[in-house]
Amino acid sequence: MPVAFDEKDLARFPFLQEAQAKIAGSQLNQLETFLTSDVGNRIIQRATDRIETAITIPPQGLFDHFRLSNADSTSPLESLYTYGMARIIASCLNDRSAIERLISYEARRSSFFLMNDESDETAEAEAEKRKAVAAQLGLFLDEGTVSVPAYIEMVAGLREPLWRLVNRDVHGGLVRVYPTEVEVLLRERIRVVIRGRGLPRVPPEICALLAPSIEHLTAVLQSQMLRDLGPIDESRYPPCMNALIAALLEGKNLTHMGRFALTAFLHTIGLSTTQIVEVYQRSPDFDIEKTLYQVEHISGRSGTEYTPPSCATMLTNGICVGRDGFCERIGSPLGYYRKKKVKAGSSDRQ
Repeated sequence: MPVAFDEKDLARFPFLQEAQAKIAGSQLNQLETFLTSDVGNRIIQRATDRIETAITIPPQGLFDHFRLSNADSTSPLESLYTYGMARIIASCLNDRSAIERLISYEARRSSFFLMNDESDETAEAEAEKRKAVAAQLGLFLDEGTVSVPAYIEMVAGLREPLWRLVNRDVHGGLVRVYPTEVEVLLRERIRVVIRGRGLPRVPPEICALLAPSIEHLTAVLQSQMLRDLGPIDESRYPPCMNALIAALLEGKNLTHMGRFALTAFLHTIGLSTTQIVEVYQRSPDFDIEKTLYQVEHISGRSGTEYTPPSCATMLTNGICVGRDGFCERIGSPLGYYRKKKVKAGSSDRQ
């Protein structure tokens, strides 16, 4: 007999087909009317709080958050609609970092409830529900195996050697998985499914109605990034960025990719638009209006906030210079800066 999902299940596992159908048939489809209603305002605030939690609480702190939210008195339907509204707000926010953090939050949230169900159902009923959810994700727990393509897609974001295909038991195109690994694999599969569905396309007039939430979350994200990176420290800049800055100080023009890489890097580590523009003042072709436009465009005014290119892209474009031993252990200029900051912080505490 097929497993019947109730409203509480749909709120906990909003990626399910039944949950998606429930959202599609809700008031969220009459957005302008819904957003100005009392319940709409309540959902907007809860969705904003949900994204803020995704941005600010580290993964290791989410278990306690989910455990406490399990006792939340919010109705299951409102919780489900909050998920839908969070996706709408994230689409308007249009920031890759915020979107990825929300996807990770949702994947961890659903996997937590899937593996830690505290309902009155029997263990057998919980196991059947878990299998039904997994089946919608394309995983069949009874078999204890996952196809190689599905496995590779799932573990792409996991860095521990345990998950590398070369360290797995593989036969006939299937990867053996063990009961102790199910929670992690379910979480990663949920992440893949949510990311694969993308975000809804939201008309500008709807985003305008959500402006207070978007402005608040933009500030939260910027503040969190500064906390993640710590105080700006020029002594931790990677060699490539030091070389680009040195070229500007020597009165040289940078290539288009050089300008993009340097601007994206300085913006990401926390420099203001004005500070970044000042860096370019020594450039022979410096034009304040043109430079300001380019910096604001890369920093997100265009609707897309860019991050620094990878080391591989820097190398391809001839701006990966002065590589040192630290460069060999990272994959991007931002990664270099972060690891240097962490290493310096560890040394300071000793």
